[in-house]
Amino acid sequence: MSLSLDATGHPARWPGYATAFWGFAFAVPSFCWALGIGLAGASTTLSPQLVELAARQDSGFITALWVTGVLKVVGAVLGLALIRRRPWGHGMNLLLQLTAWGAGVLLICHGAGFVVNGILVETNVVGIDPELRSVSRWYTYLWGPWFVAGGVAFLLAARAHLRGVAERRNAVIAGIIGGLGALAISVMLLIWGLG
Repeated sequence: MSLSLDATGHPARWPGYATAFWGFAFAVPSFCWALGIGLAGASTTLSPQLVELAARQDSGFITALWVTGVLKVVGAVLGLALIRRRPWGHGMNLLLQLTAWGAGVLLICHGAGFVVNGILVETNVVGIDPELRSVSRWYTYLWGPWFVAGGVAFLLAARAHLRGVAERRNAVIAGIIGGLGALAISVMLLIWGLG
């Protein structure tokens, strides 16, 4: 049995469920912090500037938390949409492939950035304020891998979904466009220092 087919020969559902779990689980902290609850422990695992913005309920940061929380829920719903056994219409299949590959590549790039930066800090290639070293480790060993895991889940869910798509060539093209678009966005964010 392959990763993308279940025992009955249908596209496997577990990658879509894993994607949905990842999205819903990751949305919870965003909504809690936006509401001003659940900040315990955040000061040791997140950038002090982010914790400060959340603690004082900075309106711009709170808006960003709500938006990212909603995007994470949308990602979870996307994961669930990718497990549907009855075929979606052609346009919806293209949109699902485009967004799933885009989300997957964007998340992998973002998480890999945390891990690479953390490794550079750990090996003293890049200097960092000693007080931030423990926070850097959380980004290296928790947040970075968490983003990468979400990205991999999206890509596996998209691949499993593709098995059930009738017009695979167009769906593959849509996935490539989504992935390359996300890669371009990631590169631009890195150049601008926002990655």
